[in-house]
Amino acid sequence: MKQRLKLGFAMCGSFCTHAAALKVLHDLAQDYDITPILSFTAAATDTRFGTSALLIENLTAVCGRAPVTTIAEAEKFGPAAPLDLLYICPCTGATLARLAHGITDTPVTMAAKAHLRSDRPLLIALATNDALSANLGNLGLLLNRKNIWFVPMRQDDPAAKPHSLVADFTLTRETLAAMNEGSQLRPLFR
Repeated sequence: MKQRLKLGFAMCGSFCTHAAALKVLHDLAQDYDITPILSFTAAATDTRFGTSALLIENLTAVCGRAPVTTIAEAEKFGPAAPLDLLYICPCTGATLARLAHGITDTPVTMAAKAHLRSDRPLLIALATNDALSANLGNLGLLLNRKNIWFVPMRQDDPAAKPHSLVADFTLTRETLAAMNEGSQLRPLFR
């Protein structure tokens, strides 16, 4: 029997996209051995979209293990306990900025730092209201960085939120296929 690839599935606090991200997680769980990872915000914040306790319960049920919720736990994803792939889904603007500038102060950014230092692929499903304003430079920096890939994205509400971009989560599998062949799925902006 073929061994399943190890996937880190990291979730940040874009709470309105958690339902879509969890659908992706359920789909990927068919093919990957998944370790869930939560940002401090995602692990501790209750919103109108759900409670942190329910999110942790759902992740544990799907993945068969509790999520990583501390920086110390996330550090192991370097050479000591490598993942084959790390997927940040959803990735907030705050996490995008941290990644672009090498700031490692959350479990998600520590997992990314540890993972990338071994030249392993990082996939990002962006969901932020400031992608086309305050975070545009950070997006540009990461688009040019080795081993970082993006799920194609679109403006979710150009009239009311003209600076917002959200990944098209349904394109995860297509993005992974392109990434495995060494290319970014295009067009990147839909």
